[in-house]
Amino acid sequence: MKNIIIFHFILVGILTACISPNIKEKNLVERYRPQIHFSPDSMCMNNPNGMVFYKGEYHLFYQYNPHSTEWGSMHWGHAVSDDLIHWEQLPIALYPDSLGNILSGSVVIDWKNTSGLGSELNPPMVAVFTYQNSILEKEGSNQFQTQGIAFSNDSGRTWEKYAHNPVLNNFGMKDFRDPKVFWDNETEYWIMVLAVHDHVNIYSSTDLLNWEFESEFTPNFGSFEGIWECPDLFPLTMKNGEDRKWVLLISLRNGAPNGGSGTQYFVGEFNGHYFIPEGNKTKWLDFGSDNYASASWSDIPEADGRRISIGWMNNWQYADEIPTTAWRGAMTIPRKLSLTKIYDQTMISSEPIEEFDAAVSEVKKLQPTKVNGEVLIENDFETPSVLTLRFNTSRRTALGFPEIFGLRLYNDMNEQVMIGMDNLNQMIFVDRSMAGWDNESNLFARIHYAPYFYNSDEIELKIFIDRSSVEMFTKDGLVVMTEQYYSSEPLNRISILSKNGEIEILNGSIKKLFSIR
Repeated sequence: MKNIIIFHFILVGILTACISPNIKEKNLVERYRPQIHFSPDSMCMNNPNGMVFYKGEYHLFYQYNPHSTEWGSMHWGHAVSDDLIHWEQLPIALYPDSLGNILSGSVVIDWKNTSGLGSELNPPMVAVFTYQNSILEKEGSNQFQTQGIAFSNDSGRTWEKYAHNPVLNNFGMKDFRDPKVFWDNETEYWIMVLAVHDHVNIYSSTDLLNWEFESEFTPNFGSFEGIWECPDLFPLTMKNGEDRKWVLLISLRNGAPNGGSGTQYFVGEFNGHYFIPEGNKTKWLDFGSDNYASASWSDIPEADGRRISIGWMNNWQYADEIPTTAWRGAMTIPRKLSLTKIYDQTMISSEPIEEFDAAVSEVKKLQPTKVNGEVLIENDFETPSVLTLRFNTSRRTALGFPEIFGLRLYNDMNEQVMIGMDNLNQMIFVDRSMAGWDNESNLFARIHYAPYFYNSDEIELKIFIDRSSVEMFTKDGLVVMTEQYYSSEPLNRISILSKNGEIEILNGSIKKLFSIR
């Protein structure tokens, strides 16, 4: 069996070496290929895994099937970046073995060499991941998911599996997956949060090899429509810098605000043993349909101080159907997270990372104006770009306050994406119902909504627009909507619209970004 597995890996390597150059040359100019988002050269990518910063590099591992554009034989792909925008794709990091496929997990730097897998002078990079044993699964066992580890002593370029895997066995739960591990300075233990069907288990360890159960997090509020996946537990600072709380991210395959996949979160306290949530309302990291399995980077230097997250820009309602060809899957742009207090609720604010400021190639300023109906502001729009619009919402004009206002991206085929404010219902929306492509179940081409949260004199929309996606940030980062679209031709025109009333634009800009391709 061992010889068969080795031969399989050699054959995959030969085939990859033979076809990758041609695939890469073709795919990176493909119609829908993102120009400011990470996407694999070929085949299927989904959840981000094991994000960690080490020796000047941001590491991004990810669920990867090198054999198909659909989910299947999962490996860990690997890419590195020094600015979170430009990525170098490296060879596959982790391959399946006799214990199973390699599902989601995390990576830590074992600075004190508690595991004994490296040295204090050269601390090991340790990956903690879920094994999925398809043979046990087919036999009907509920113990087909276990947790294993692998380690690297050369900055993640080569990996070795731990000889005594698994390090955490399954006690009989069908869904027992996605370990996120971090070092807790207060207890001086490694902490693992693990998704177990509809709750989270918390474990501790002194060495990453032996784990003890600490507690179970089962709140009496939140979304439980889909199984829980990809937990992430970390401390987060308030925007004013005066307070800190703990945040627990949980992704669900079903049950998000606009259907299908999404990431909810809980804010509370963690004492090294228990996570205790505050409030009683379900909170969502992103109200759009295409930000799933969001997770954050570990070991970002204290001098930087940011908590940065990224998500898989897709939804399991249609992930295997989107009309890309030799590749499927992309990541969102990285976002900086912080906490904000509003309506006596502590909420996450997500903002684009500052590194994009250095990626601007040209700027077009938009002058103040009033719009009643529709006004064209760009007739030759190109992606990737960032569009910013600031609207005056403090007063009604003589023509009345509009029912709907915002912007429209469109082309000569009458395909369009609309983004704006539904003032009658006090909702923010992204309308991709006429963007072109829809899946067989008609779950893609829809209008999606997000809450307005609070009234203010102004509302600013900041929208990152790529070849097949829009990411809208507003209300100080409290409302984010990430949405894919697949038009038959590029959406090359932008207009401002105001329905049944007049809206005032205070200022705005269109910033063209350099492509990473």
